[in-house]
Formats: sequence, structure tokens, C-alpha cells
Amino acid sequence: MNDKLLGFLGLIRRAGKMTIGCDPVVDSMAKGSAWLVLMADDISANTKKVVLKNAKEYGVHTIVIKCTKEELSFAVGKLAAVVSVDDEGFAKSLEKKLADDKEECQYDD
Repeated sequence: MNDKLLGFLGLIRRAGKMTIGCDPVVDSMAKGSAWLVLMADDISANTKKVVLKNAKEYGVHTIVIKCTKEELSFAVGKLAAVVSVDDEGFAKSLEKKLADDKEECQYDD
């Protein structure tokens, strides 16, 4: 995955606008604070199923990004296969960056 995008994810984490992990992300969606959910491309099938089910229920956009759990974890500084962006501005900016480089992601809506 693009180093700039990974760096941007780190910035979002440092700004305190990110939730990390399956259960916390599902809680974030339920509270209405998640604007965008990102999943590593090697996420487990069960975790992906849980996240997509809840994202559909709560109307949250999800994207599978082309990076491993290890790369995503390194970018956000904590073990992670799924994260949510909890700020509208960051979410829109990240979606625009990902849309500009279609090879970096797979949309799962």
C-alpha cells in the first residue's frame, strides 16, 4: 500500500479520530461515530462478515485496502485488521485519496 496513505492513517490515529479492532469498530458504528471502516485485505472471513453485516445495518461505508494486517498495524501503531475513521473530514479525505488510486482498495458496499 502507498506510504502516503499509511502515513495519513497514522495521522488520523494520532489525532484521536480512529477506532481499532473488530468489537470497538462495531461499537463505534452502533454509536454513530464511525464514518468509514477500513479492513486489511488479509482479514479473516469471520471478522469481515461481522464488520460488513454491522456496516450494512448502520449505513457505514466499508473499504478493503490493499495492505496486510501487519502493514495496517504498523501504520496505526497497534495490532489491527479493521479500523474506523471517526471524523467526517478525515473520512472524506481518505475516501478521495483511495478513489484517486483505484488499485489501492476494493469497495465492499
